[in-house]
Amino acid sequence: MRGAESSAAGARKNTDAEGDSFRVIERPLFRRKSRSVTLAETPPPAKSEPVRRPAKVAQQLALAHHLQAAIDRGAVADRADVARKLGLTRARVTQLLDLLLLAPDLQDAVLALDAVEGAEPLAERTLRAVAHAGTWAAQRAAWRRIVGSERL
Repeated sequence: MRGAESSAAGARKNTDAEGDSFRVIERPLFRRKSRSVTLAETPPPAKSEPVRRPAKVAQQLALAHHLQAAIDRGAVADRADVARKLGLTRARVTQLLDLLLLAPDLQDAVLALDAVEGAEPLAERTLRAVAHAGTWAAQRAAWRRIVGSERL
């Protein structure tokens, strides 16, 4: 009985007799994400479509095609000239152009990759490992292993 008496006393303590006023809210409240708990009477906006953009490896492969085309048409002399003009090291230009060693069907698959909400589907280092696997058949086998282990 002691617990019931104390809860009844607590209920009496929090009444208008002491000047406290209470408001009963009959509508649903929605929590807003912030540092402190904020309640609002309007629901949060509907979630929009996830932000999609081409994956970074797809952009780098496209850049590699662009750089190789510039070398082929004579706009730049060689890889070293590309590195000087872009402010990159010759090793980095070589890494980018090594992506062109991929089998054509794998290049198409890479160019179709999307980064959803900023999450990259594949690292360039992993893709370079596939490109250096050897023959196109070995590259395709390495690609299948990667696609099986990651969500692309």
